[in-house]
Amino acid sequence: MRAPPSYVHKAGRVAMVRKIKYGKILVVISITALIWVWADLAKTEEYTVSGATITVAESANPNVWVSFDDESSVLINKIELKGSASRIAHAKRKIRDEEGVLKFILEPEQEAMTKPRKYSLDVLGFLKKSDQIRRLGLTVESCEPDTLAVNVVELVEKSLVVKCVGEDRNPIKAATIKPARVDMFVPGYWEGEKLAAEVRLTQREIAQARLSAIEKIVYIVLPGGQTRDVPTTVRITMPPEEDALRNYTITAPTLGVTLSANLQGQYKVEVKNLDAVMSAISIVATADAKRAYEEMRYQVMLEIYDSDKDDKLTEPLRRELIYNFPAEYVREGEIELKQQPVIARFKLVRLPSSETPSSVGD
Repeated sequence: MRAPPSYVHKAGRVAMVRKIKYGKILVVISITALIWVWADLAKTEEYTVSGATITVAESANPNVWVSFDDESSVLINKIELKGSASRIAHAKRKIRDEEGVLKFILEPEQEAMTKPRKYSLDVLGFLKKSDQIRRLGLTVESCEPDTLAVNVVELVEKSLVVKCVGEDRNPIKAATIKPARVDMFVPGYWEGEKLAAEVRLTQREIAQARLSAIEKIVYIVLPGGQTRDVPTTVRITMPPEEDALRNYTITAPTLGVTLSANLQGQYKVEVKNLDAVMSAISIVATADAKRAYEEMRYQVMLEIYDSDKDDKLTEPLRRELIYNFPAEYVREGEIELKQQPVIARFKLVRLPSSETPSSVGD
């Protein structure tokens, strides 16, 4: 049965009205979106970033060391960024989420900084071609500083003593390291105590080394905190914990007295409490450190100052003794005093011109 003509006519009009309305809505939405996009792009904003850093990546050449005047990183005081309002807002959120700092990496090879000499880095040009800035969709307008000095130093191979340290970089007591020395490229001016490499152990590794030898990679610490691995592994063992340090008593210490050239031949030192000064010394040490301490010429030292001769007090002067522990064992944490330092009581006595000076008097 066919619908009446009037009904068909009305239904067609409704469908047409609906079609026209949907089309208009889509057109309006599209135009509105384009207007907003155009308005956002047309409206540019500026954003100042403070405290950005540039860090030098480790050079692929092991014979050179690249730094900002011995520092591995340098601070960029200010960077002026420019872009659309939405991208600026996005950049602010991203930088805030990443601890509020923009971090850039300087690849020496990409900047043609490979030969040993000083270079001047165009910071503005470096930042403008940064992938990090490009991903943010922003441009760099200016920065402070606009140039930075980059130093490329040639390294030379030297023999280094290997030291074992903990996670806090304090020396680990009584570690045995084999080999005890390694060859490594270091700055040519390194001499003496500078010629040292490190191997770092966690608490778990220390406990393991007390049971059996462990292998670790050695590294050096360049000025500014930059580290570089040595292409050598070492084996580390530790004595059982109870045997690492023990209590010892030095029963017959010797006393040394130091006087400057201004006092020698003019004064003698009278120690009033010599029994206390020469009394036994309680220490905690490794067996090697204790033996080295006993072999020192003087176990305790009394230092006399030039100003002591001007003291007119009737009572004896008082000064804490210096315990003359071997320096290398002190650095390794293998010896320390296990008592209160003794206080020496002494006087300076003027010598007649004919009298022979004495270092220690009763």
